[in-house]
Amino acid sequence: MRIAIVGAGFAGLASAKVLRQLGHDVTVHDKAPDVGGVWSRTRRYPGLRTQNNKQTYHFSDHPMPRRFPQWLEGAQVQEYLEEYVARFGLAPFLRLGTGVEQAVPAAGGGWDVTTTGAEAGTEHYDHLVVANGIFCEPAIPDFEGVAELTAAGGRLIATSELAGLEEVRDRHVLMVGYGKSSCDVAVEVSRVAASTTVVARSLLWKVPRRIKGVLNYKYLLLTRLGEGLFPYQRLTGVERALHARGSALPDAMLGSVEKVVTAQLGLPGLGLVPDAPFASIAKASVSLATEGFYEGVAAGTIAVRRDTVVARFLEKDGLPHAELSDGSVVRADVVVCGTGFRQEVPFLPEDVQHRLLDERGNFALYRQILPVDVPDLTFAGYNSSFFSPLSAEMSAVWIASYLAGHHTVPAPETMRAVVRDRVAWMEDRTDGHSARGTNVVPFSMHNIDEVLGEVGLDVGRATKAVQWLLPVRPSSYRKVAQRLARRVARQASADSA
Repeated sequence: MRIAIVGAGFAGLASAKVLRQLGHDVTVHDKAPDVGGVWSRTRRYPGLRTQNNKQTYHFSDHPMPRRFPQWLEGAQVQEYLEEYVARFGLAPFLRLGTGVEQAVPAAGGGWDVTTTGAEAGTEHYDHLVVANGIFCEPAIPDFEGVAELTAAGGRLIATSELAGLEEVRDRHVLMVGYGKSSCDVAVEVSRVAASTTVVARSLLWKVPRRIKGVLNYKYLLLTRLGEGLFPYQRLTGVERALHARGSALPDAMLGSVEKVVTAQLGLPGLGLVPDAPFASIAKASVSLATEGFYEGVAAGTIAVRRDTVVARFLEKDGLPHAELSDGSVVRADVVVCGTGFRQEVPFLPEDVQHRLLDERGNFALYRQILPVDVPDLTFAGYNSSFFSPLSAEMSAVWIASYLAGHHTVPAPETMRAVVRDRVAWMEDRTDGHSARGTNVVPFSMHNIDEVLGEVGLDVGRATKAVQWLLPVRPSSYRKVAQRLARRVARQASADSA
């Protein structure tokens, strides 16, 4: 098939590599001038680093270079992806600096894809893979008084739009949000800004890279046991015993971690103990504690205004300010929003987008991949997890298997029912914060198990047993795509005979 892939991040590149292995003619489109997606130099904010250590954040068949540190900077992740492109010969199939303006279903099947930029034009493809990322467009709240802020010389941007620290040197910076990006940027900004104030509607639990300064957090959350502490949609095996009626083990384990983290980060003295229990990390992406953040709060270089939001912006004494919901007013020369992203596919026609979403606007994708009611279309990387590179890669394997007819999917009505139940559970579990049905944290390995189980290429019990106590190694899955390619080749040979 001729296959168009939208996006040159982890998901797009993995899809290109796996589909090429099965003989497809692929073209990867990305409006950025380089590969990387959120790691592109056009989107990296100061202080951007991975949440995972390098042993757990890579593709199955391409480990991180030994020269890289345990936690990688944004530029190093982008360099890693450049090396991936070179190793697997993907460069000829990339069209960088070329955005997809629209993709329209063709009358006889497939898609007519219109692009802008370096290689603008319209071409027909048999299949379309959407890999534009679930963090594609920054979501900046609709604040009152933006015009007043701008007129007074203020600036409102997203974290990904902060290109460098010179933009905030000697300025009064207001960070909106308490997620990873906000805290990362706050630390870097505080080194040069006149003041740095973080406005947090609610506090999230942050996990230190090393518990008690010794135990790498990967042994806590990046194992199957760590995942098993949170009840999955359907409990089986060991997890059923963990969460048996009356069992207090999961709560006790999480409670002990809460006590250690609270003491280690000095949260009581800083007034930054979250209201929700530590177990609430299951309701959103777990945020790694930014090094230097709590130290900055203690030193007074970072101020946190908890349990409040920006009510409006205003001009005061000719200078830009923000009035908070508690009635206080703070200087706001530069307002940086780490308030999340919108998951959008603006290049698809409205009628197609309508068929992709449920009544609450969540993506209704079977296995986080297949829209039941839109032919010749799949999604890769719409399963944000602790192991996003591996999750995206295994989605690519599912797509390749599906297109080859290597596995079959249930009847449409069955898939719709599975999707409805899944999304409803995700919405309930996260109090409506499931990133429109795309965030599978903390159930990363469950998602991979389901994807590979349906394809018939899951890893063995011995591998999974090790993963219960030791961090998941993506390299354990390095032969999955090769096994699929061999099976498809054997089937094609048998059919031709």
